[in-house]
Amino acid sequence: MGTTLPGADELAALARETAKRCGAEVGGEVTTTSPINGLPLAAVDWVDAAAVDEAVARAREAFLAWRTVPAPARGALVKRLGELLTEHKADLATLISLEVGKITSEALGEVQEMIDICDFAVGLSRQLYGRTISSERPGHRLMETWHPLGVVGVISAFNFPAAVWSWNAAIALVCGDPVVWKPSELAPLTALACAALLDRAVAEQGAPAYLSQVLIGGPEVGEALVDHPGIALVSATGSTRMGRAVGPRVAARFGRSLLELGGNNAAVVCPSADLDLATRGIVFSAAGTAGQRCTTMRRVIAHIDVADALVERIAAAYRRLPIGNPTTPGTLVGPLINERAHTAMRDALAAALEQGGTLIAGGGRRLADQAPNAFYAEPALMRMGEQTPIVTQETFAPILYVLPYETLEEAIALNNAVPQGLSSSIFTRDQAEAELFLSAEGSDCGIVNVNIGTSGAEIGGAFGGEKETGGGRESGSDAWRGYMRRATNTINYSGALPLAQGVEFTI
Repeated sequence: MGTTLPGADELAALARETAKRCGAEVGGEVTTTSPINGLPLAAVDWVDAAAVDEAVARAREAFLAWRTVPAPARGALVKRLGELLTEHKADLATLISLEVGKITSEALGEVQEMIDICDFAVGLSRQLYGRTISSERPGHRLMETWHPLGVVGVISAFNFPAAVWSWNAAIALVCGDPVVWKPSELAPLTALACAALLDRAVAEQGAPAYLSQVLIGGPEVGEALVDHPGIALVSATGSTRMGRAVGPRVAARFGRSLLELGGNNAAVVCPSADLDLATRGIVFSAAGTAGQRCTTMRRVIAHIDVADALVERIAAAYRRLPIGNPTTPGTLVGPLINERAHTAMRDALAAALEQGGTLIAGGGRRLADQAPNAFYAEPALMRMGEQTPIVTQETFAPILYVLPYETLEEAIALNNAVPQGLSSSIFTRDQAEAELFLSAEGSDCGIVNVNIGTSGAEIGGAFGGEKETGGGRESGSDAWRGYMRRATNTINYSGALPLAQGVEFTI
């Protein structure tokens, strides 16, 4: 299953045809490759850092008009975008599979996530609520109002080449903000297709031009966005190393940043856990997207009473996983994005062995004879006696470390004893254990789950994490506040002028 890989001409033709159906123009001087076969996929035009100034100037003009449009009318634009995404769901999923190697169901799921955030944002456009606050002064009223912030710069990573942009774009647009997007250079066709669909929605709705712009280019384009004083908010998704550079540079110019960085996500498996349920949740979270999600499960902290049985179940599941062409029905694990990712995985496994680990299953390479430039890896299951230095590092590949624990307090300490703080979960049928894990004494992550894995977040909740994950929040809940500015208003209808705190000042 999934063992026959398509040739370069077949994939390139499919990519061109699919992008064209979405309205995207394909052609240029810089060639991108597909991780499916490691061969050239398409050529596109890149811009340089100088293009950022022009894009921000155009976006600023759009902002001056868009901020005066009532929010529900702004929501109509996002509603139309959602309709176009629904119409082209299969096309976008195809491009995602071709460019980043996601299996078809996961690629379709990513586009569905885009449709869902549009639905959420449309409702949000009628719910950008402020507060009314009691004043200490007679005849006065306090309230909060929320206003559009300005131009939003989005820098996205390869692993969710469309969804992360949509999280930002849908919310930013209903909040009154234009978006300038620097996508991953590994997924330009997906970005061009998304941008073309939004451009179509803008034209159909009579919205200002340049509400959305996409800049295909290298790291210097992202750096120019980060440093540009006309970018009110930089929403950046990527590695912790990238975030360490972005955060201080945006802060130096007193801009806002929303950082979604690394994760080193763990599941605690308690003695009372349903091991069948836990196994299913763990295997999807650890092996899905070939281990290339920020919410990928990288650690299992298993009670000593169930660790052996759990490891046997996971190992058996790993040996059955269909690995190969992500566009073939039934495939569950596609390729790593490139050779660098495979090298990082190989090096991490070697380090884990040196630090006392035992490789239980996986870790090998597949299909190298068919496609020497593509990198298909068997998800690896590594048993560790303790949380060694390699376990505390995020390796963006399908490696799952299993650690033992004796008390729940010990398990929570292990969960928290890594620099990252994105997602976590606990498998238990004991309510007290679940509640402790969810409490202030429990997991220190931004996402804390019970009896599900660490990946697969829904758009209704705010997405993001703590510590080296960056502290940003995107998508649902009240994440919209990050895309707006707050004003506290005092209204005096008394005819007098009493001062706050009883201050007297008579002239």
